[in-house]
Amino acid sequence: MRNFRELKVWERSHQLTLIVYHVTKRFPPEELYGLMTQMRRSSASIPANIAEGCGRSGDAELARFLQIAMGSASELEYRALLAGDLRYLDKATCDQLGDDIMEIKRMLAGFLKTLRQADS
Repeated sequence: MRNFRELKVWERSHQLTLIVYHVTKRFPPEELYGLMTQMRRSSASIPANIAEGCGRSGDAELARFLQIAMGSASELEYRALLAGDLRYLDKATCDQLGDDIMEIKRMLAGFLKTLRQADS
């Protein structure tokens, strides 16, 4: 069992979730149960799955939850693009979110690679 709070990828994804909550506050009211909620859920899913994987036994289970976190990051990446295209996010915010998501995806991929090498 690992302490998820010690992982840089968890910290970065938690910070990203806080940012997503902040920027989606400006979405139009009709998106309250639409894109706003979807972006918040997919962003929060990233650190939540990292945390859940750390609470499981063994690297194989952790890797499975990291893969789920990767899927949530990809989902958030698309939804951020959509929010930008709909002009709910300005270009600078959309670009920054995209950069942050790509960084987290790289970190997750690196962590997965490390786990798989340790398993071999």
